[in-house]
Amino acid sequence: MAASVKRIKLGSQGLEVSAQGLGCMGMSAFYGPAKPEQDMIALIHHAIDRGVTFLDTSDIYGPHTNEVLLGKVALKKGGVREKVELATKFGIIYKEDKMVPRGDPAYVRAACEASLKRLDVDCIDLYYQHRIDTTVPIEVTVGELKKLVEEGKIKYIGLSEASAATIRRAHAVHPITAVQLEWSLWSRDAEEEIIPTCRELGIGIVAYAPLGRGFFAAGPKLLDKLTDEDYRKGQLPRFQGENLDHNKAIFERVTEIASRKGCTPSQLALAWVHHQGDDVCPIPGTTKVENFDQNVAALSVRLSREEMAELESIASTSGGVKGERYMEDMATYKGSDTPPLSSWKSA
Repeated sequence: MAASVKRIKLGSQGLEVSAQGLGCMGMSAFYGPAKPEQDMIALIHHAIDRGVTFLDTSDIYGPHTNEVLLGKVALKKGGVREKVELATKFGIIYKEDKMVPRGDPAYVRAACEASLKRLDVDCIDLYYQHRIDTTVPIEVTVGELKKLVEEGKIKYIGLSEASAATIRRAHAVHPITAVQLEWSLWSRDAEEEIIPTCRELGIGIVAYAPLGRGFFAAGPKLLDKLTDEDYRKGQLPRFQGENLDHNKAIFERVTEIASRKGCTPSQLALAWVHHQGDDVCPIPGTTKVENFDQNVAALSVRLSREEMAELESIASTSGGVKGERYMEDMATYKGSDTPPLSSWKSA
């Protein structure tokens, strides 16, 4: 099957990726039980054949099993390593059953070496700090990443869920190629400061959860399809009780507009992200070929300025989205500034 997805430049250092990526988390973690390996390998190869070559994983997905899955795809199943842009992340460990950010140099290096082994590759194309360790100056963390670039173990450096101040400090040590953040019709807080900072510095933007973690595909009915192990069902605030009842109105408005456009609500929501600019690459995740094909078709949905404005007014006219993006005990970009470099005493 011929590739049908355009290519874009991500950041200012030379990385080129498919205009839409594939988030692989749900294949192995957080969204219920791990999916059958052979089905996921077939899905990833289908994506690559269609031209979606930007694959996103992390060492915390599983943990570790998603990287192993991609490793089997990247090298062992058809020799597609040279066709893909492989992105993974470090920076979250489990401590007493809680996720804790970590960014000290020894950990950064050990995490990279472990990911290289699991992925079975010599070099990671884009290596993100998944969450910011607020106890370690960002200059120290990025300084170690810079060494890994110089050693040829990673090509490009990224940050995920970083504040604008953290991004600036990191970029001063070594160019940051991409910042990954949650961006969708119901998650727009990054537009205030973080996205303008990225654009000022020439940093690419990778939008995760562009479909509101599946909400814009099915609305509240999504929960009927989820297993009890899926953390959307029992933990994410926007999917709970009164919040979900309130947010239903947002989905209904998107559905109305999609009906007029002749596309699905999920395609409309994804097209809105695509229309944010050629420096933005959304990475919707899926575990089904039919959903993947529907997501790729969003690239063909064209929105006028009036339609963009109508979509952007939905959340405000519906009284705003109810519920935080994450649970209280999960680290996000909020408050992610790190201590000054002068405070760091290396071991």
